[in-house]
Amino acid sequence: MQTKTSRFAETIVSLAKKAVAGEPAPAYQPGKDGYADWVILAVQGFKEYLNHDYRKLMDVLREMPRVAESLDLTVETLPHFSTICARKQAIPMKRWRAMLDASVELYELGDVQAIDATGVDRVQASQHYAKRTDYTFEAVKTTLLIDCETSTILDIHCSMKQPHDTQVGLQVLVRNLDDLTAVAADKGYDWEALRTRLRAESITPLIPQRGPGFRGWARNLLIHDRAYNQRSNAESVFFGLRQRYGETLWARTWFGQFRELVMKSAVRNIERAIEVADR
Repeated sequence: MQTKTSRFAETIVSLAKKAVAGEPAPAYQPGKDGYADWVILAVQGFKEYLNHDYRKLMDVLREMPRVAESLDLTVETLPHFSTICARKQAIPMKRWRAMLDASVELYELGDVQAIDATGVDRVQASQHYAKRTDYTFEAVKTTLLIDCETSTILDIHCSMKQPHDTQVGLQVLVRNLDDLTAVAADKGYDWEALRTRLRAESITPLIPQRGPGFRGWARNLLIHDRAYNQRSNAESVFFGLRQRYGETLWARTWFGQFRELVMKSAVRNIERAIEVADR
């Protein structure tokens, strides 16, 4: 019988290969080519799954020959922890997002999706580092788009600034139109242009109106009768992410932190898919 870790290894490697364009390269080629991108992505997934720093992660993986075999490597040819750390920044963001997109394909989505935002803390840097890199933000504004029935994370948006929810919401929803049926969001996403765009794509907006008056009251009453209460599932997903994968981002750079959040989301989708399969 396969262990959960073994099944996770198979799935994360399969999705990492799928995330790279074209035929996956060999896992390791001596010389400047080194380790393939899919190997680095899969190991990054294991970092979130095991919740270890890079040095401890590679020590643990060297005691797991079956995991090394799933990466088409041996224990002796596993990359050094510094290689994993350095290559994280070099792999294009589109491949990290492709990992998340591939993890969504593990699910049959429901009829209601939800979008919400919160702040995710960043690790405290040294005063010298903060001055040298203009490291001034204490939290990353993180927006999640989820499927309410399966709690799958469909998309994630990260910002070092504080853009209005409506602007971020439009950007996130437009790039996921094919996966949407009805979208629930709080009053922070109250924007008629956003509702109009969703309706144009035959998607039902479940977004309450802020303004007073009978029209707004009637619209809000109708929304609450049409599965708006499922919006709270997004808050539950945020809670689950923090509880399972930590409340703080440890990457020092903003683009490293974005990659970290995307990988946490993909790993959570994979773990939940495995758990559902076990029921």
